[in-house]
Amino acid sequence: MSAHPEHLRGSAPSPRPSPHRGEGEGGAEETANLATTHREGRQVGSQATAGSTAPQHEAGPRVAAHSASPRWGEAGASAPGEGAASVASAPTLEVDDLKTHFFTKGGVVKAVDGVSFSVSRGEVLGLVGESGCGKSITGFSILGLIDPPGRIVSGAIRFKGQDIANFGDEAARRLRGNRIAMIFQDPMMTLNPVLRIDTQMIEAVRAHRKVDHATALEDARKALAQVGIPAPERRLKAYPHELSGGMRQRVAIAIAFINKPDLIIADEPTTALDVTIQAQILYVAQRLCRESGTAMIWITHDLAVVSALADRIAVMYAGRIVEQGPAADIIDRPMHPYTHGLIGSVPSQNARGQRLVQIPGMTPSLLNLPVGCAFRTRCPRADATCHDDPPLTAPHPDRTLRCFHPVNAGDAAA
Repeated sequence: MSAHPEHLRGSAPSPRPSPHRGEGEGGAEETANLATTHREGRQVGSQATAGSTAPQHEAGPRVAAHSASPRWGEAGASAPGEGAASVASAPTLEVDDLKTHFFTKGGVVKAVDGVSFSVSRGEVLGLVGESGCGKSITGFSILGLIDPPGRIVSGAIRFKGQDIANFGDEAARRLRGNRIAMIFQDPMMTLNPVLRIDTQMIEAVRAHRKVDHATALEDARKALAQVGIPAPERRLKAYPHELSGGMRQRVAIAIAFINKPDLIIADEPTTALDVTIQAQILYVAQRLCRESGTAMIWITHDLAVVSALADRIAVMYAGRIVEQGPAADIIDRPMHPYTHGLIGSVPSQNARGQRLVQIPGMTPSLLNLPVGCAFRTRCPRADATCHDDPPLTAPHPDRTLRCFHPVNAGDAAA
């Protein structure tokens, strides 16, 4: 993988916390252990400190597909990934031309409009874009969490080879928290404030596995230890309000991983945390994916974060993926003007005393998108051609692009 660009140095924390200390204990030692991440030569420096090297997970688009079987939830069928013979290699998740629309009094909001991507075992896919571009709705669509007036209009969501886009409530409930889990931006969306941590974690285990209380409690204790929480026996007896924000987020991550899911969707889980704790959470998530082989979709607006974490990046704008490819290629050689603008707006790109670069204008309303390319009203390269809808192209192997006027290598370097 190519070297990570220097212009994102100082923008993303890359952690290496002590394996025996958690956030809130040993803070000075924890901060001193924040590290510069080296991923096959790609480097991102910590905002707060510099230190030792954090190991990175190895991507592996190598998951076994399952032989033909009844649809999960029907008689004789098992859950995806359970009891089926492995016959070929296939992604853990394939999203194909997904469209999720909201039918409001003001019109149809095309929150997700033809999104396609895949993620494989042990791989981290970064889903990046401004607020309101459809990132979170994509994640909720995969989990079947779209409520009226929204619904999945068309497209396929294939998990371990089976289409789960139209699963019923019971089948979706068996899937959520078991084979597919989600980490929310606010851990209090996961945690019940009036229940102790052990009660909530035991419930998460026993909802999907037939184990006794003692076994579930031991699984909970191991899960807390795995995410670096010190004295897990004591933390199990705590209530959420007794823990710090970073500690609560670690608990939420532990709950997501406790049933050893095949896929985790992380919806901006570090946005509300300070840079030091953010670094620790990134390291924990990355290490667990590497060790367990869990695929992960990391939803964020911060390109600097995914540059240190993700194997591949998909950039979303106005409900569509406009560019997708290996993380190093997207960061080093952005081709879509929107991606180029996002990278150019990173503060470390600018010389001291110069005004920050910004993308002009505002994200258009999904109720009233421009004709043709949705980015054309903000794009310095737009012309009359952009009044047509740009097709999805593959300018290079493993790269997809939706643009009539891509940024060339010379422009990107400038």
